[in-house]
Amino acid sequence: MDLPVWFEIGTFVVLILLLIVDLLIVTRRPHAPSIKEASLWVSFYVGLAVVFGIVLMFVGHGQASGEFFAGWLTEYSLSVDNLFIFVIIMAQFRVPRQYQQSVLMFGILTAIVMRGVFILLGAALINQFAWVFYIFGAFLIYTAVKLANQQVHHEEQEEEYENALVRRARRVLPMTPDYHGIKLRVRVEGKRLYTPMLIVFLSIASADLLFAVDSIPAIFGLTQEAFIVFTANIFALMGLRQLYFLIGGLLERLVYLSAGLAVILAFIGVKLVLHALHENNLPFINGGEPLHGVPEVSIGMSLSVIVGTLLVTTAASLLKSRSDARKAALSSASDEVVSADDAAPETHGADDHRR
Repeated sequence: MDLPVWFEIGTFVVLILLLIVDLLIVTRRPHAPSIKEASLWVSFYVGLAVVFGIVLMFVGHGQASGEFFAGWLTEYSLSVDNLFIFVIIMAQFRVPRQYQQSVLMFGILTAIVMRGVFILLGAALINQFAWVFYIFGAFLIYTAVKLANQQVHHEEQEEEYENALVRRARRVLPMTPDYHGIKLRVRVEGKRLYTPMLIVFLSIASADLLFAVDSIPAIFGLTQEAFIVFTANIFALMGLRQLYFLIGGLLERLVYLSAGLAVILAFIGVKLVLHALHENNLPFINGGEPLHGVPEVSIGMSLSVIVGTLLVTTAASLLKSRSDARKAALSSASDEVVSADDAAPETHGADDHRR
């Protein structure tokens, strides 16, 4: 896939400028955005991604555009799932709402750097060793099984998010009990102390590392073009902090999100294994020769499966949430009626005693 050099350079320049502007807005005016403000920003970034995909169709070709949209939708859906962890971190460490934008911006920038490193490593491995597709495919299928098991057993997100690094940092670092804005270290009575914000940043960074491990194999299952992999990841991450404030309450209603992601990741995992067999060079499989009879999954089919799964997942989740809310309302009304009936005889008894 040969894209013009000017287009690739121009794309990166524009994306960097957008990230800088976003960073300046957060650092100069830390605040919790309103629903209207968050909606406008999310619409802007989603619209920008759609426009980029359409432009890619004309600058490159339909294959490039299809790969971008499939990769972007997959990464975006994984990012929404990852917001659960961000919600847990913010709640656990009681991050003041006006500073949450700064924390999320740090998380997004860290995620971009980490995913950039993983993309470069992944691209290098793929170029040198075709068998890495087997590993990526197996990992995605394993992740899909874990997500499906979580959905079947209705496992809730952990109420706490701490790893060994965070626990150790909390024990050994001299720390203030309160936040001091977004500062990581302050001087109190002549002593240099760290603030709880450092632990929050460590938690976000470690979560980003886990997210990168999950997401990069998924998108490499849809395209091996490093430019498309990177731009799809950036577009999926941009606007994530505004999305956090926009759908904070909606996250709890996406009850089938794990099931939908399980289907998508399992599909991409199988696609990767089929591609690995098609390009096979492992000596113990077919004598080291490619299996040309193995079917290749087209990007059109991939895009259809991803979009269809996300639509069904979202619709089913919202219907389930609405049904649960209706049942809860009926149950509450029924309890009120029972309470009123229980209280009625006592009232009559009191009236009779007075007579």
